[in-house]
This record gives sequence, structure tokens and C-alpha cells, in this order.
Amino acid sequence: MADWETRRAELADVEPIAELRAVALRSDLERLGRYDEHRVRQRLRDGFLAEHTSVIEVAGEFAGCVALRPADDGHWLEHFYLDPRLQGQGIGSAVLSRMLESCDRAGIVVRVDVLRGSPAERLYERYGFTVVSETPVDIFMQRIPGVTR
Repeated sequence: MADWETRRAELADVEPIAELRAVALRSDLERLGRYDEHRVRQRLRDGFLAEHTSVIEVAGEFAGCVALRPADDGHWLEHFYLDPRLQGQGIGSAVLSRMLESCDRAGIVVRVDVLRGSPAERLYERYGFTVVSETPVDIFMQRIPGVTR
């Protein structure tokens, strides 16, 4: 696995993250008949909160991002994207493990919204997330503190 680190996002990160989101979600959104080149980027821009977002860097270069947004009854794991060229190398799993360990220590429930049919659903299942509801497009999952794979 490549060496990686995270840093707190800044407002200047919004455009690289929006571009990565468009690349990362394209095939799933096209499969679901929901891909819109402008909307996929704008939804990220509209909901971007730098204070809850971490940028993933590999060898000092932008490689992805992840957000953990506090809610009344837990946290939402959002905008977890990794450059497709770096996927399958264990980086995403390592980032997710670190985040979940922190949430477990604090007793925080973590929720995530996954596009139906996305390979990300299997990743989250391996980390103890379970399905709580579904729509034709989205699968909503949660992980209770302390659940392991």
C-alpha cells in the first residue's frame, strides 16, 4: 500500500473534489440513469463543508477525500472518493478503518448513503455497516460503535 495521509480540507479543495466526484460516481450514476455532468459537480459544491472534510494525499498529492458530518444521532460518512488509479491498494480501507476506530472510541453511530449497485456497499458491509432502508437509487446503511468486520 502507498503511504498516505489526511489533512483538513480548505475551500480551495472544492473544485478538485468536485472533479473527482464526477469521475468516481459516473459509472454508477450512468447505470442508474442519473448522470448529469453539471449536477454531479454542483451537488458537491452546494454541500461542501471544509470543516468536516479531510483530503487524502498520497506522496503529497491529492488522491481523494472523505467527510464525516455530525448529526443529532451520529455522524454521516460522505464524499468518500479515491482516485480510481489508487483504488484496490488498501488506501480506502485504511482511511475508513482509522475513521471508524475514532468513532468507536467516541461511541458514535456512523451512517452512509450508497448508490444502489455500487461496489462501495460491499466495502461498508465488511466494516459492519447494515442496511436500514432503500430507495430505487440509494441504500442507507449504519454502523453501531464497536462492530467489526
